[in-house]
Amino acid sequence: MRRLNKVLARLPRFRIPHKFVLQGIQGLLKLSQLRGAKLVRHGVRAERKVVGVEDATVPVRILYPKNAPKVVVLDVHGGGWVIGSPSMNDALNLGFIDACDAAVVSVDYRLAPSASIEEQMQDCLMAARWLLDPCNPTFQGLPVIVVGESAGGHLAAACLLGLKAWPELLRRIQGAVLYYGVYDLAGTPSVHAAGPDTLVLDGPGMASAMRRLTPGLSDEQRRMPPLSPLYADLDGLPPALLVVGERDPLLDDTLQMATRWAEVAAVDLWVVREAPHGFVHFGVGQAVIEGVWRWVLARQKNYG
Repeated sequence: MRRLNKVLARLPRFRIPHKFVLQGIQGLLKLSQLRGAKLVRHGVRAERKVVGVEDATVPVRILYPKNAPKVVVLDVHGGGWVIGSPSMNDALNLGFIDACDAAVVSVDYRLAPSASIEEQMQDCLMAARWLLDPCNPTFQGLPVIVVGESAGGHLAAACLLGLKAWPELLRRIQGAVLYYGVYDLAGTPSVHAAGPDTLVLDGPGMASAMRRLTPGLSDEQRRMPPLSPLYADLDGLPPALLVVGERDPLLDDTLQMATRWAEVAAVDLWVVREAPHGFVHFGVGQAVIEGVWRWVLARQKNYG
């Protein structure tokens, strides 16, 4: 981790750039994520489809394991709400497939600034309602684990809050795994105070970006749930595993959310020493990833 951090310290911190720069970054990401051959080598089939309930629809990407799945992972990718795609988590999701006999449903939610954060939250909720529908023949009766990372952690938490309107669906979710999520859109203290030692993300710049992504709102309004899940009524949410690195400007988001979540459900909080934001993608988090698999397997055993 320290060797990685020396490299990261020489790189610029991520900031949400101009719209046209975003389009270029997104195009490069799509080119780098053509992993069909890798999926085939693992015996995994990928399917893209448009799903939904009532009059709302959203595209999803489904990864099917070679054998019948024993659990379904609802995956919400990160990318600061502005970049990313379902395939960016293929490496992590292949781990779930191999270790947990999982199928993975990844939400291809609309990206900002073309879509608002509220619309992104709605996309994730529609995907979850489709997946959890008792009439869904593909995944009927299987336990569901919700996984979100960074901005995806924010959207996953907001999705769980939205599902409280359908308690019978929410009860099917056996757990939530949230990596270094954003739970206060006005910025927690560690975001505002972040210096160069936090790495990867520019904390104060991130606070400014969140203001740009929620135009016309005051910080007090940004802290209103479900925009900021940290301040919501969390009663009824499933057990959770919250993971964050010590050198992540979003550290306080996870610490504060873990405290609040533990008031209503079992919570495991993992603070990874010296780890930066996004560390599970940098080849240094395998021990953490394997621990997540064991946590998911334990939740599967508790199902039913």
